[in-house]
Amino acid sequence: MKFICIGRNYAKHIQELQHETPKEPVFFLKPDSAITRCNRPFFLPDFSERVDYETEIIVKINRLGKCIAEKFAHLYYEEIGLGVDFTARDIQKRCIDHGNPWEIAKAFDGSAVVGKFLPKSQLPDVQNLNFHLLLNGEKVQEGNSKDMLFTIDQIIAYVSKFITLRTGDIIFTGTPVGVGPVHINDHLEGFLEDEKMFEFNVK
Repeated sequence: MKFICIGRNYAKHIQELQHETPKEPVFFLKPDSAITRCNRPFFLPDFSERVDYETEIIVKINRLGKCIAEKFAHLYYEEIGLGVDFTARDIQKRCIDHGNPWEIAKAFDGSAVVGKFLPKSQLPDVQNLNFHLLLNGEKVQEGNSKDMLFTIDQIIAYVSKFITLRTGDIIFTGTPVGVGPVHINDHLEGFLEDEKMFEFNVK
């Protein structure tokens, strides 16, 4: 199992980080050791002075696929969930400033929080889903999948040109505006529509 994570997929988030708008999906990988299961604590790494939350709709791949046509991409997932892509923002900035890859800022152990999944059949439209994050009871981030620059099906088709998708792989589809830092003892809750998808503490 691997994590495929999409960057710069919401226009307002691109603006808040002052990045360029991509013409095609930007993605990076996280190893399976990055997973933090929902309701388990997230442990702040000691190598970063600022770790940001990025709440994202996630998709679980349900079959083997390579070079998948966009019109068939919907057949490769049956479950939609919500997760958090934690980012060591200070390290990411340093890597970008030096022109270096920034996996160490994104792919560290525990950096991918995976909440529960819902059957796609229970959701009215995967490209019109509201989601939000509560930090210590306050809504700090919200988005709707209709604002994605690249749809879920477009992402699957694009990524599968380069990387074979396997059963159990999870795609993080990008974060909307509103990312911010977490601190020890913070409490995070994520919602997809009205359904609570994860809840955990920062240690």
